[in-house]
Amino acid sequence: MINQIKGLHHITSLASDARENNAFFTNVLGLRRIKKTVNFDAPDVYHLYYGDETGSPGTVMTYFPFPNAGRGRNGVGEVGRTSFSIPTGSSQAWLDRFAAFQVNGVSTDVRFGKKRVLFEGPDGDLFALVESDDERAPWTGNGVSDAMAIRGFHSADMRLRDGSASTELLRFMGYEKQETEGNISRFVVPDGNEANAIDIEVMPGAQYAAQGAGSVHHIAFAVENRARQLEVREALLDTGYQVTPVIDRDYFYAIYFRTPGGVLFEVATNEPGFDRDEDTAHLGEALKLPSQHEHLRARLESLLEPLA
Repeated sequence: MINQIKGLHHITSLASDARENNAFFTNVLGLRRIKKTVNFDAPDVYHLYYGDETGSPGTVMTYFPFPNAGRGRNGVGEVGRTSFSIPTGSSQAWLDRFAAFQVNGVSTDVRFGKKRVLFEGPDGDLFALVESDDERAPWTGNGVSDAMAIRGFHSADMRLRDGSASTELLRFMGYEKQETEGNISRFVVPDGNEANAIDIEVMPGAQYAAQGAGSVHHIAFAVENRARQLEVREALLDTGYQVTPVIDRDYFYAIYFRTPGGVLFEVATNEPGFDRDEDTAHLGEALKLPSQHEHLRARLESLLEPLA
């Protein structure tokens, strides 16, 4: 078992329209756009990051908005729902806000004793707001007060036909089984960040997911630095996982591997952070390009649609 992983770092999904995606996460959910850059492998597509004031690990939702991408299909072998933490007692304020913005798929339920507001993003993305006593400082704006603002991730749901192999993987990664409710088991990493929970939902007869707009592309787990990341990589390789070399993503270093259930995992460093090329007061304002794509700036600035 390893102990370097401290919870979630970020979650990356696919979208079909950059402006619609940006408006939803900033205007409706009230998150801060902390980085406007491009996909390393497809620089004519944005890579947009949303989170708290500084993009703290465990708060960052990111998107590749491929123009006019077809909708994904929900199923097993994916992260089926991403959950954010909100203050206890703030559900009604979010229900009122979602009604005002005509957000789709809104309902409420209770999981493991915590009230949740379920809702959909612009591409049918599945989300939840979970009431919790989360002391992280939120980003506030666009009509979202401190009393209701999102604090960061709460958890993520992995939907699988068989959860046994992924359960063993999470345990190897330092997660401990906390509780079970029906076909859902919660795993928590002790002494981690506030985004320290993964729920495994076992759905034996469900169809396999098909990736598209609204689908989670990968889920990233946080380690403090590159040294801890290399320790994790070596441990995973020794266990038989096929792990990529370390990749420089400008704002963090990343390694990737596919889980037994089909979900793509990333292990990302907390360093160097999103302020490496922008002052904190101006995060997410200018188009930032990876060095290998800087020579394309003029073409990309004319090609990428304005976000507002």
